[in-house]
Amino acid sequence: MSLLFEPIKFGILQLSHRIVIAPMCQYSAKDGFPTAWHAQQWGTYALSGAALVIIEASAVQPQGRISYADVGIWTDEHAEKIKVLIDEVHQYAPTPFAIQLAHAGRKASCNKPWQGGEQLTPHDPLGWQTVAPSAIAHNPSDVPPLALSVAQIKQIQQDFAAAAKRAVAVGMALIEIHAAHGYLLHQFLSPLSNQRDDQYGGNLENRMRMTLETFNAIKAVVPDDFPIGVRISASDWMEQGWDLESSIELSRQLEALGAAYIHVSSGGLHPDQKIDIRPGYQVPFAEAIKKVVNIPVIAVGLITEAEQAEEILQKQQADVIAIARAQLYDPRWAWHAAAILGDQIAVAPQYLRSQPHGLKDLFHSFEL
Repeated sequence: MSLLFEPIKFGILQLSHRIVIAPMCQYSAKDGFPTAWHAQQWGTYALSGAALVIIEASAVQPQGRISYADVGIWTDEHAEKIKVLIDEVHQYAPTPFAIQLAHAGRKASCNKPWQGGEQLTPHDPLGWQTVAPSAIAHNPSDVPPLALSVAQIKQIQQDFAAAAKRAVAVGMALIEIHAAHGYLLHQFLSPLSNQRDDQYGGNLENRMRMTLETFNAIKAVVPDDFPIGVRISASDWMEQGWDLESSIELSRQLEALGAAYIHVSSGGLHPDQKIDIRPGYQVPFAEAIKKVVNIPVIAVGLITEAEQAEEILQKQQADVIAIARAQLYDPRWAWHAAAILGDQIAVAPQYLRSQPHGLKDLFHSFEL
């Protein structure tokens, strides 16, 4: 058996293998509620062969959405709609679902990407005033965010916690905290976006405080041992920005608090970032963090081939592989990886007859 198809645990959550679907915004929600688009998308994910599905960044406050078309979980009604869709999917596929909890901060109030993606002003019917650690806009053309007060910071932490309680109630198997890609928690981490002079700004300890306190706020309200992972941007790809050394220290502290894993991405904080994009370009960050923590590390980013994913695991550069855009391009990516690597994979019984001739041992059926 390849390493890619060996089981692994995120805390108490047992996964059948090491392919997970990374969260990808669909910009298709209505007032924060998932729609028929999500029903088919989440069903496709669950039937894809992945060992875990992490659904898209879900806002803990309405003003924390990246766009007006983002999923939210800031009310019980939002949670109930998510539960209805997940329960329907689980009638046919037992694949565990996780949710990424997020607040976009100064990168909120944007249009859909295919409609330009520009920030919408508070005067636009679909826009609103953004908030951030400091009153520094992401793009020069953006309306500057309002700097958060300490009381507002504490409220956001409690809204993350309330969203986490809802996520547990709807049957999510895991919670991922979004501290990457230039969104609010990452904005607190980076000195490029955080120029506060109180306990949430300045030195590394203070800039990490928001992420660590948010983690603790969630941990305090979910069941004991419930797995909580964290997605980080390991580097801003900018001089004087958030960097790998800082990410290593954050990862150590998150592990000490009980994090189930570290999901290592990069970038998104500053429009002038200079990213050296190539296959597996973020894997060295994951490798560096894996060397200093004992919890699983997820690698993500231009990992598109089964052999490439297996090599990353064989070289001990990461423990788990997250597939994102490659999953959208090939909704059966995990099936094809199993075929290439000579492994078996569970599928819905309705799909057993699609097993290719000559690969009679590729498929076995889900146990529902």
